[in-house]
Amino acid sequence: MIPHRRQLRLALWTALIAAGALLSMWVAGRIAYERALQRQAGEARALLTQRAQVIEQHIDRYRIMPAVLSLDPQLRATLAAPDDAALRQRANQRLVQLNFANRTSTLTLIDRHGMGIAASNWDQASSNVGHSYAFRPYFRRAMDTGTGEFYAIGVTTRVPGYFIARAIHDERGRAIGAVAVKVELEDIRSDWSERGDLVLLSDAAGVVFLSAQPQWRYRMLRALNPAERRALQDTRQYLGQGLRTASLREERGLGGDARVVRLREPRLREPMLWQSLHLPRENWTLHLLRDTTPSLRTAWIARAVAAGAWLLLVAVALLLIQRNRIAALRLRSRQELERMVEHHAEALRNAQDGLVHAARQASMGEGQSLEHLPQGVSVVDAQLRLVAWNQRYAELFRYPPELLQAGRPIEDLIRYNARRGLLGPDPEEAIRRRLDHLLRGQSYLHERERPDGTVIEIRGNPLPDGGFVTSYADITAYKQAARDLRSLADSLERGIEQRTSDLQTAKGEAERANRSKTRFVAAAVHDLLQPLNAARMYLSSLRRRSQGESAELVAHIDAALSAQDDILASLLDIARLESGALQVRRSAFPLARLLAAIEGPFRILAQARGLELRVVASAAVIDSDEALLRRIVQNFVSNALQFTPRGGRIVLGARRIAGGVRLEVWDSGRGIPESKLDAIFEEFQRLDNGADAPARGAGLGLAIVRRVAQLLGHRVQVRSWPGRGSVFSVDLPYGDPAAVAAATSNEPRDSSTLQGRKVWVVDDDDASRDAATRLLSDWGCEVTAARSAADAEMQARYAAMPELLLLDHRLGDDTGIELAPRLQRAWQALPPTILMSADADPGLRARAEELGWSFLPKPVRPAALRALMMRLLG
Repeated sequence: MIPHRRQLRLALWTALIAAGALLSMWVAGRIAYERALQRQAGEARALLTQRAQVIEQHIDRYRIMPAVLSLDPQLRATLAAPDDAALRQRANQRLVQLNFANRTSTLTLIDRHGMGIAASNWDQASSNVGHSYAFRPYFRRAMDTGTGEFYAIGVTTRVPGYFIARAIHDERGRAIGAVAVKVELEDIRSDWSERGDLVLLSDAAGVVFLSAQPQWRYRMLRALNPAERRALQDTRQYLGQGLRTASLREERGLGGDARVVRLREPRLREPMLWQSLHLPRENWTLHLLRDTTPSLRTAWIARAVAAGAWLLLVAVALLLIQRNRIAALRLRSRQELERMVEHHAEALRNAQDGLVHAARQASMGEGQSLEHLPQGVSVVDAQLRLVAWNQRYAELFRYPPELLQAGRPIEDLIRYNARRGLLGPDPEEAIRRRLDHLLRGQSYLHERERPDGTVIEIRGNPLPDGGFVTSYADITAYKQAARDLRSLADSLERGIEQRTSDLQTAKGEAERANRSKTRFVAAAVHDLLQPLNAARMYLSSLRRRSQGESAELVAHIDAALSAQDDILASLLDIARLESGALQVRRSAFPLARLLAAIEGPFRILAQARGLELRVVASAAVIDSDEALLRRIVQNFVSNALQFTPRGGRIVLGARRIAGGVRLEVWDSGRGIPESKLDAIFEEFQRLDNGADAPARGAGLGLAIVRRVAQLLGHRVQVRSWPGRGSVFSVDLPYGDPAAVAAATSNEPRDSSTLQGRKVWVVDDDDASRDAATRLLSDWGCEVTAARSAADAEMQARYAAMPELLLLDHRLGDDTGIELAPRLQRAWQALPPTILMSADADPGLRARAEELGWSFLPKPVRPAALRALMMRLLG
């Protein structure tokens, strides 16, 4: 009955341990799988954002071209007289030249009836001339609204592409036709197969029209409704292509536009992570499919770790239980032994019949009381003769029966053990030490390991009236468990040390990679800013000569360059912040000056968007970096303008707080969901509900705001009420009013200040140098340009010193700072100098200030350059 009960208890405990292991594996696997999927989804979202930017940039390169061609007088004359064969032939030649220069697929001139009358492929078998495009949506939209865009397969070429059309108007403003540019998108999918990912691009109807894998092209991600089918037939969007349906089953949703699906057609064996990103401008959707095997592998690793941790915990618990049980057993045995010893001492005191009779009585009386003890026990009297023992004592040492006799000297038993090798290499020393303990009546405790590996714990205690009692316990199992536990602890410690070393190595590699990335971004932005600098100067010169529609076109180009400039400036700021190179110049200044600088330009923008901007005056003096703080507030106000619908209101003002003021920007926009209040401060995170979504940046503004605020020690907060509006704020400390110097006016003087002034421009970049020369000439300056340091030195030998020197920092193998002393030797002096550079090195400005020069970062803004020149030449 008892063995059966023990087996049942053992089975129950085994089942509980197994159930605990399975439960821990399930919980750990589920959590790890969910987190791994979320991490994969985040990586997929970031990658899709980059892909979307590539698509937008690729299309934006060609969007300006139809607008330019719509102003071409030759094309307008051809549409005015479509039957004139000579005009049509010249238009064909014109389109061929433009198509070759801009590397587009085709350029087509379409009359008001939708008929192609000239094209860049007019002399080919697949010519667009003579074919009607009236059914194409891009033509109908261009004739109705001025512009139209549409993706479709070409009617004559059978080559798919993105068509961008712009209406051409006559002198009375009537649409007399349109010019269409066809852009092929095949090049942008060349890197869509990296890392084994599958990238798809689908239209508004859910039809995949671009993919790196042919079996996915022209797949329908959902069933089309009758209206969508009629639209595909009427527009012949996918001419000659049979549309097939993709079969998939959703297994779980991950929030947002991410989910886990299992594909049936085209069939994929493993479940896939499906992440989508909507492109609102084209009304397309970009999809990324990624294998979830890494997440599954992570889940199984987590399950194995959880099971191992659970079993380790169970082993430690069992070890502690066993140890407590052994300790309790020892305590009980010690208490029973003490009671036995007291009883035996009482018997010896009452014994009057001599030592032999007392020993025999003790053997008969105490022997029974010793038999139930788990330890071996022996009792000797004051003359060191054996008087009592138990059976466990005889079994431990395997004494022959004739040796265990009451009254036998204990030395005989000790020497018997010595002859069997149980007392170590020096048996005589062990015998002497043992007898000495017994004679002196000293308590002792020690452990002895036998040749067979058995460990015996020996405890000796004197009796009150003479004699000695000794117990012998087998503690081999306890010692083995202790050794196993130490071995396990050593193994865990080595594992922790190895893991710590791996983490330190990984941290060092990550830091090196981050530094390399920062240097790369700074260098790339420097190279990108050079042509932008030239473009802005050329544009400023062109603006003075443009009128009417040309002026409007120049304004659009300026806006595009400004957006690109802002993105590059944002990337450069992030590189400076990550490298720690951005210097902070704190000072006390009136908050009113900052508010005035914000109010002027943004009030005009607000009025243009139909918004009310109100700035509440403040007399506070604050302590901060004025330029960096202005960047923070400008970003807040710019976001408010973008995300507030027409007729809304924006308020900029400050309220008092303990030790300073809180500068706040309130808007009446659509608000921000609570789940995205933290995400909007991450890189490349943008909301999709903006009132001006096409004009948004790359999602870097608030990321830079947070880093700059941390650098300044300012606290940035956001509160929002969906449907009602939001408020962004930054906390600013008070500054010292006594330290505020009188404000000096930096308003630019009349342009006559620059008339006839002699200015030198030294720049090794041809586009930047030519643009600066043209801009300065428009301002009335007499300009001398040098294309290198050697060219500048040669011209300085024969030319008089100019009134102003514009000096680029990087001049091939030379620098502007190194060139200046050589020019000074040639002129015997150095004129006022402006150092220009697109480098991210913050030490350049400080170096220029040490030399008494001025500094302008590239791309140089014409207004800033003009104001600085007037101040230096005034």
